[in-house]
Amino acid sequence: MVRFDDGPSSNFEDRTGSPGGGLGFGGGGGSNLLGCLLPMVMSRFGIVGVLILLLGYCALTQLGGGGGGLLPSGPSTTTNAPAGQSTLAPEDRRILVGALESTDGVWGQIFQRSGASYTEPTLVAYTRGTQTACGMGQAAMGPFYCPNDQKIYIDPDFFNELSRRFQAPGDFAAAYVIAHEVGHHVQNLEGTLDQAQRAQQSLGKAEGNRVQVGVELQADCYAGVWAANARTAQGQPILEPGDVEEGMRAAEAIGDDMLQKQSQGVVVPESFTHGSSAQRMQALRTGLETGNPASCKFNR
Repeated sequence: MVRFDDGPSSNFEDRTGSPGGGLGFGGGGGSNLLGCLLPMVMSRFGIVGVLILLLGYCALTQLGGGGGGLLPSGPSTTTNAPAGQSTLAPEDRRILVGALESTDGVWGQIFQRSGASYTEPTLVAYTRGTQTACGMGQAAMGPFYCPNDQKIYIDPDFFNELSRRFQAPGDFAAAYVIAHEVGHHVQNLEGTLDQAQRAQQSLGKAEGNRVQVGVELQADCYAGVWAANARTAQGQPILEPGDVEEGMRAAEAIGDDMLQKQSQGVVVPESFTHGSSAQRMQALRTGLETGNPASCKFNR
């Protein structure tokens, strides 16, 4: 079991149990269309695909006089869902808050050593769906990072899915998922997401997919860097025997080749967007063994 320190986090939002999942949007049909497209784009092309979609959407709304896109300059017409009773299980809360606080500490130190300042992301737990600055977030998308609001979104039921469907149980498997999304936040701060998005604009589908694979593998490696450097308040490594194996099982289970075999019975490497099982395991292992973010090269 991962040794997480107990305690609250100012960067954690619990939206579980909120009526309707907070799916209300202002701005008319364009926002509704974007909300429908985002889950498909996220599942197919990942975080960089979402960035490209948002860029095109904002350009269209400005050209068409629609006024402001997702983040209007005037007062927002959206409202937060009324506070409901949390449905978050205590163990899920322990993992979510513990992983968030631990990654904040590690990346804060890494950025400080390089002379930079680390902006901490916010982690949002929700059920079924929720409003985000990148459109409508849905549980079917799986955990995701929205660069527009620098928030990570997750329906905690994904942890059950990870255990049951993907046969990858364990708290480090769950923490690895959070650390991977934090890795995307680090990429956003470093400018890697913008770099990848610009590269994809001039590439064909297969080449663009390879760029996306590079983004995802670097985030896996960053997850390993976190785990290698993370310590408790008493200075103990957070990982215990068996934790690394949990993470490796998770990385293997969500490789593109494994998922394609399960869903369609055939593997199509040129359609990979997150990397094969072997690639994802190697990226995580690289971060774990080196503990150095410089070892997590963005290869495209």
